[in-house]
Amino acid sequence: MKLIVNIPAFNEEEKIASTISSIPRSLKGVSEVLVQVIDDGSHDRTSEEAKAGGADFVIKHKSNRGLGVMFRTMRENALKEGADIVVNIDADGQFDPLDIQKMIDPVINEGVDMVIADRFSEKSAENIPLLKEKLNRLAAWLVGRALSEPVADLTCGFRAHSTEALLRLNNPTGFTYTQETIIDAVGKNLSLRWMPVNVQYFEKRKSRVVKTIWSYVNNSARIIIKAFRDVRPMKFFGFPGVILLTLSFLTFCYFLGLYFPDMKVTPHRNVLFASLSLFLIGLQFLIFALIADMVKSTRSLTEETLYLLRRDQYKK
Repeated sequence: MKLIVNIPAFNEEEKIASTISSIPRSLKGVSEVLVQVIDDGSHDRTSEEAKAGGADFVIKHKSNRGLGVMFRTMRENALKEGADIVVNIDADGQFDPLDIQKMIDPVINEGVDMVIADRFSEKSAENIPLLKEKLNRLAAWLVGRALSEPVADLTCGFRAHSTEALLRLNNPTGFTYTQETIIDAVGKNLSLRWMPVNVQYFEKRKSRVVKTIWSYVNNSARIIIKAFRDVRPMKFFGFPGVILLTLSFLTFCYFLGLYFPDMKVTPHRNVLFASLSLFLIGLQFLIFALIADMVKSTRSLTEETLYLLRRDQYKK
């Protein structure tokens, strides 16, 4: 059983070597532990320090392309190298590498496809900004309700993947992969587990992903909405459609209550027009739901074909 610990990095020359050296090279249930670093176009000596620190694989992008592309690079090289499990951990040392063991145990012992670190269920992450914590909790709750699945932490990058998960997940389309891959995994009925871990945020450190909190919210919202649209199209389009049709029916009933006393339409035509407009818009949403569901069925066939091709390509 081969484990590859993947470290995405951007301008991390100061900490990358110490992070690599802190990763345990002997873990229960695995025969080999390798370290892989994806340098996303760093302008400093991140790649050189990673090699000096003992990384087994160092792959450098020519330019900064974001976590979504880094996830694709991570997956392709890990599968090519025959990984049975891949653990993704941050380069800055905010996670405890000793937690890798409890992240991989459910994959090894119970066949779980993805184990995601949970920063919030048992206690708050140390030094995490209050606004960031509240927004992350809110996003996890909203997505969990929308997917009808419990989601404890939506954005944490510390996670373990089985080979099956890596073969089945789509390439992320956004600037990050954390939210999109969880929604994708739920849509593909992969088994997920959230694991409470210790996290320490560094007060003076600036995030490599979050330039401003509002840009992060905006980008994350677009990714979540798009992924939810693809995974649950009937709910995404159908639920608003049902609400609008219900409002149309209630508005029409109100119109009838106004109409019958004097049997005149003209004084109440605005109510009738509102009812008709709500009906037409609601009907359009239901039609969109049916079309999107057909598209999803076609996409599922395409994704299954891609899965089989990947499985054959990376067959050990």
